[in-house]
Amino acid sequence: MSTPPTPDADAIRHALRRVMDPEVGMNIVDLGLIYKIETQPGELYIEMTMTSPACPLADMILDDIDSVLDPLVPPEVEIRVEIVWDPPWSPDKMAPEAREHFGW
Repeated sequence: MSTPPTPDADAIRHALRRVMDPEVGMNIVDLGLIYKIETQPGELYIEMTMTSPACPLADMILDDIDSVLDPLVPPEVEIRVEIVWDPPWSPDKMAPEAREHFGW
């Protein structure tokens, strides 16, 4: 039996734009929280961070990631989301439009 195709990184990134950081009201992609998306047959790896190690809504954001990826990614594909703190998040990681929105 062949492994179902894993959606490409662009499709994953597009889906992740529906996940909002509720503290700031902006999606996690434009905020610069997504550092890496790697896809291989049967595997999806996402490396991301939070705006702060003390982020009280990290679990909610991770649940929202699961919710947007579930309909997109076949159940046979292993999804791994790793939260990293190096490099630390800073406003310079944001999309230019996001920085402009916050006046940075």
